[in-house]
Amino acid sequence: MEAAHAVRLAQPRRPIALREHPLITFAADLLILWDAAPNAISLASVGCSVLTAVAILATPAVPVAWAAALLVIAALGIALRGLCNVLDGLVAIEGGRGTRTGPLFNEIPDRISDSLLLVALGAASGSALLGAIAALFAVATAYVRLLGGALLGTQSFAGPMAKQQRMTVAAAACLAGAALAPFGLTPQVMLAATVLVIIGSAYTLVRRTRAIAAQLP
Repeated sequence: MEAAHAVRLAQPRRPIALREHPLITFAADLLILWDAAPNAISLASVGCSVLTAVAILATPAVPVAWAAALLVIAALGIALRGLCNVLDGLVAIEGGRGTRTGPLFNEIPDRISDSLLLVALGAASGSALLGAIAALFAVATAYVRLLGGALLGTQSFAGPMAKQQRMTVAAAACLAGAALAPFGLTPQVMLAATVLVIIGSAYTLVRRTRAIAAQLP
């Protein structure tokens, strides 16, 4: 997720501006007060992604008005996943509730969430295969980031299609798809978003790999 729940030497935190927002810090303070577990917040992000994927996949089988509503719900699910991604790190680090298994919960739920979301996005476009390719590239960019951390002692969160950008593209596609549902253009919007994620992730993968290669001793 957005930061490891346990201290890791020389590992930077993903730069997220919302981390300093008063409402976000207030929510984190409440979770700390309620003794919430960071790992549970990380798992909750997967639940948000399941909701999102189900809502997206259900759109072709329902009337247009319902499809539009489901896509708005999907966009909200993506936003809630992002909120979980911020709050788990705040509770773990600022709240001092990190655990030794935190790094696992920091990464694995994100890979599951990315795959659920992108495969659903591709399926809604008419090509689950494209969605699977997008998911594969998303996992690959995360792998290279972690590989850079293992080799160099620091991770690069460089884009242009890092996790935040993938989520933004998917959420924008859901909202645009909802708006264009009456015109039957939702599949085209989802296709454009899926292809954009694939191209952007491929470039991000190459960029991160080249940056690691340039820094190797």
